[in-house]
Amino acid sequence: MNALRRAGSCGAGLVLLALAATSTAAAPSSGQLRLDPNDIAALAKGGAGAGTSGVAGIQTTVLLGDPAAPGPYAIALRVPPHTTIAAHTHRDDRSAVVVSGTWWFGYGPSNTQDKLKPLAPGSFYTEPGGQAHFARTGDQAAVVYITGVGPTDTRYVEASADPRRP
Repeated sequence: MNALRRAGSCGAGLVLLALAATSTAAAPSSGQLRLDPNDIAALAKGGAGAGTSGVAGIQTTVLLGDPAAPGPYAIALRVPPHTTIAAHTHRDDRSAVVVSGTWWFGYGPSNTQDKLKPLAPGSFYTEPGGQAHFARTGDQAAVVYITGVGPTDTRYVEASADPRRP
């Protein structure tokens, strides 16, 4: 844990990414992957994909693997200010590092202020498979790196809260 604190926010995210990259199942054929911030900025950005909330304005970048396929994956979420993500679950266990901004995160079946904890850059949290969780941003955007073993999905606790519904 002290190593993560000393690594700083960006370093902690890269440590998490490096851990995900140790499996050759989804890594380049050599098993080696090195991405600096410029490399990550050059990767394709998308909206909703496997394992994302589907909330408008959130940009998702796949850093490693394919979240919709079997095997390890890592994604970067860029979440705009004043964004709310309703309570939802994923089928896989996931872990995450806050890279920038403040990410307000909580566990439970509804996104309520009293269950949110502010997570500053360098913070680490988990999203256990099948356990409902939710998040918000405040006045600033947040960047979060999430890793898991796919395939992943997103299921909202209340179907009416799913922004992907027709």
